[in-house]
Amino acid sequence: MDHFSRSWTALLTAVADTRDEDFDQPSGCAGWLVRDLVCHLVIDAQDVLITLVTPAGTEPTADAATYWEVTGTPPTGDDPLDALIPRLAAAYGEPRLLKFHLDDVGSAAGRAARLADPAARVSTQDKVLTAGDYLSAYVIEWTLHHLDLIAHLPSAEEPPAETLAAARTLLEKIAGHPFPATFSDTDALLVGTGRRTPTDEETAGLGKLATRLPLFLG
Repeated sequence: MDHFSRSWTALLTAVADTRDEDFDQPSGCAGWLVRDLVCHLVIDAQDVLITLVTPAGTEPTADAATYWEVTGTPPTGDDPLDALIPRLAAAYGEPRLLKFHLDDVGSAAGRAARLADPAARVSTQDKVLTAGDYLSAYVIEWTLHHLDLIAHLPSAEEPPAETLAAARTLLEKIAGHPFPATFSDTDALLVGTGRRTPTDEETAGLGKLATRLPLFLG
């Protein structure tokens, strides 16, 4: 729960500190500008709010790791929601409007997360999880998107070290194998999710894990 709050607060702060002119810069999400990524975060925040008030009366069917659908195929942008995001982001016109909407909805999502009972069962995407597991799953979402946000903004603040470590741990659970100790948390996340191509030396260090990568989470 703490990692959710820290990673989300850090991401909201990073967006608020992003200069208006940088909203037209590319992000770390292929095909998306920074403004598109921020628009996606608005949708994510809405999803958190909706899920936390969607109780489930059955046993959990997933946890923080199995919540994610993993494929070896990168997104193509053909998904209707993915295709909608750039058009919706452009409709905001001014970056300040996007910032305002994310701060408004994002702050509400953060408050809802802090008030949630970790043991409560919630339902989303045909899965049942405890609220604690659901929020833990989102630590990797916030951390990866924080890295996406600052991918081409070298002066921007990086994600907190503790949430980078937590996101790496979750990615290792999803992969079913730890990354080599020679990988920093950031490198493990970027290489593991296909955001960066590993060097020949890194590929050799990954061993059998290299054949399972990259992991695209959806």
